[in-house]
Amino acid sequence: MSSLPKRVREHLKELARRRETITYRDLARRLEVQPPNTIHQVTEALEVLMREDHATAAPFLAALVISKVRKGLPAPGFFYVARMLGRFKGLDTGPDTQTYHASELESVCDYWARLPNQ
Repeated sequence: MSSLPKRVREHLKELARRRETITYRDLARRLEVQPPNTIHQVTEALEVLMREDHATAAPFLAALVISKVRKGLPAPGFFYVARMLGRFKGLDTGPDTQTYHASELESVCDYWARLPNQ
């Protein structure tokens, strides 16, 4: 089993505490994800994190990872997984995505700011 989801989680927890976002590409570079399909590897790891966060009722750390071309929003897959887990009611690319993402982003930053040593 890959250690990538664990490495992604640790990196994103630090970003959440600093209230920072990161693009998929920058996350792949920072974690030195090796080709092929570096972005795909990152998105698969983020989906693992989303399932884990959902199981513990934690906000989605994956909300910190945004698409450079979607004006600060995650890729549609983030919203798809959130909907499949029952946490998002809108469409993957609909008008509700911005509102949902802003709320999830605030929640995840607040959550990890309260748990600095976790």
